[in-house]
Amino acid sequence: MGRRHASHEYPAPASSGAVVREVPAGTFKNTCLQLLDQVQQQEFEIVVTKHGKPVARLVPIESKGATGFGFMRGTVVSHGDLVSPDPEAWGEFG
Repeated sequence: MGRRHASHEYPAPASSGAVVREVPAGTFKNTCLQLLDQVQQQEFEIVVTKHGKPVARLVPIESKGATGFGFMRGTVVSHGDLVSPDPEAWGEFG
């Protein structure tokens, strides 16, 4: 019989404030879908280990913020026609 590994919980780095749960790779393999649901619902991190060494981190997706489309609407100021050439500015080269 193989060794049974217990999962461990410890605090995440101070920047995140989340709880991190350490799970051996074999346990992760057997319970992957359940762990994905837990990470999403309870918003904690999982560190997957092989032979006690961290190899991967599963983290929840940050909540959806504003999209990249239209986020600068109303912030651009127009100062005339920027496309047409200005013959005075080009002088003899225009």
